[in-house]
Amino acid sequence: MYILKAEHSFDSAHFLSGYDGKCSNIHGHRWRVEVEVQSEILAQGGQLDGMIIDFGDLKKDVKAIIDSYDHALIVQKCTMRDVTLNCIKQDGFNVIEVDFRPTAENFAFFFFKLIKDIGYQVKRTTVYETPTNSAAYEESEAQ
Repeated sequence: MYILKAEHSFDSAHFLSGYDGKCSNIHGHRWRVEVEVQSEILAQGGQLDGMIIDFGDLKKDVKAIIDSYDHALIVQKCTMRDVTLNCIKQDGFNVIEVDFRPTAENFAFFFFKLIKDIGYQVKRTTVYETPTNSAAYEESEAQ
């Protein structure tokens, strides 16, 4: 199995609603996302001879997805009062509402699906919340 890996980072704030601890407060991270794609075979002939895909294409696609979360407040839907959320948005802040609790584990799954949906054979995504703490997602062989 051949595996390529691309990574990109973004800075954002979030909070964990219903969490009993300091992460229930709005705080920020420098998230790092690693995307691994795989293939049993390499291209034969042409510009991609001996490659799975062009690294440049993978890096561009990963960057486009990850950059959309940069310098945003990421909020799980229905965890902030509407009046508060609307005030933050009206003041011009970049707020992204997601359907999941914004944990490293959920982000690993979320980015896996986004990359897979644009056509890559994704092996694993790893999301670092800090330089030394990460969560990864990969599908089992049966899927």
